[in-house]
Amino acid sequence: MSRITRVLAGGLAVAAVAGFCTTVAGGVAPAAADRAGRPVVIGHRGASGLRPEHTLASYRMAISQGADYIEPDIVATKDRRLVARHDNWLADSTDVENRSEFADRRKTKTVDGTTRTDWFTEDFTLAELRTLRTEERIPAVRPDNTVFDGLEPIPTLEEVLELARKHDVGVYPETKHPTYFDGLGLSMEEPLVATLHRYGFDSRGDKVFIQSFETANLRDLRHLTKVRLVQLIDGSGAPYDLVKSGDRRTYADLVKPEGLKWIASYAQGVGPATNRIVPVTADGRLGTPTTLVRDAHRRGLTVHTWTVRNENEFLPADFRQGNAAAPGYRSATGDVGGWLSKLYKLGVDGVFCDDPSAGVGARTEVFGS
Repeated sequence: MSRITRVLAGGLAVAAVAGFCTTVAGGVAPAAADRAGRPVVIGHRGASGLRPEHTLASYRMAISQGADYIEPDIVATKDRRLVARHDNWLADSTDVENRSEFADRRKTKTVDGTTRTDWFTEDFTLAELRTLRTEERIPAVRPDNTVFDGLEPIPTLEEVLELARKHDVGVYPETKHPTYFDGLGLSMEEPLVATLHRYGFDSRGDKVFIQSFETANLRDLRHLTKVRLVQLIDGSGAPYDLVKSGDRRTYADLVKPEGLKWIASYAQGVGPATNRIVPVTADGRLGTPTTLVRDAHRRGLTVHTWTVRNENEFLPADFRQGNAAAPGYRSATGDVGGWLSKLYKLGVDGVFCDDPSAGVGARTEVFGS
């Protein structure tokens, strides 16, 4: 089968999938879903369950499926340009390891306390990065997406914003590894705010959120922009900026009432991992829901949870389907609609989805058309 035939076949196969994933974004006056009092659907890295993440094809797919927001993760290049990548290392999502002209760029670095040998965006100019081609980051779970390997360059933040403006959807950028980039003299917050402003995303009512797992950059952003800010809350660990500064608070501390009070002093929302809303027991099943959604709402904070994915690999055991011993069980689609419906009924304001059509479908089931 030729590459073109494979791409066409893969595209038709993916298009035939009726995904079931949605995202919610609360706030002052964002997308139509917000204004209607319904949760929003956030296209997690685009529609990353159906196309390689952080590609224009992935963002376009998310828009076509009805996502209210598309989410670009942002990292910096050597020449201070912002591009959409999940992390600043490149080997797991591009063809850089096959490019002999960049062999000497492979380095060992420590990012947020973890040592890694790879190729890093900050060692490339934008022009050099644009010669690379994107690839599926988790091919073992999403083999169908590999048909799109090698077809697209790494998109710039400007390209993502142009796409959002063209289709009148919101954007939800995340600054990745901000303390690390600050240490390199490549602060991302100022160019991010300037670029958003250039495309008309600059007020509290605009369809934009800026999110981060760290706190210091969000506290700085509070003085740089009027757009809404969201403190991400991981399922374990602590914000790296707090760790580096010697602050002993963890994410578990930040979801307590006092932690939420502090977050509300600089942000308009929280983005907790789903297990902060419904813990998972040792056997992979859901436990008793926490009070996080209620507590956050009492502080006036929007709650956008992450990440809902269709595959059994990523679903709570309660919503997995099929025979665990069968080939392809990990990547088989489970009852993602049931999982989304449960989250909606627990009162979340938004959900990050790898397949936005699933979120839209579940929202319709729970809230009506």
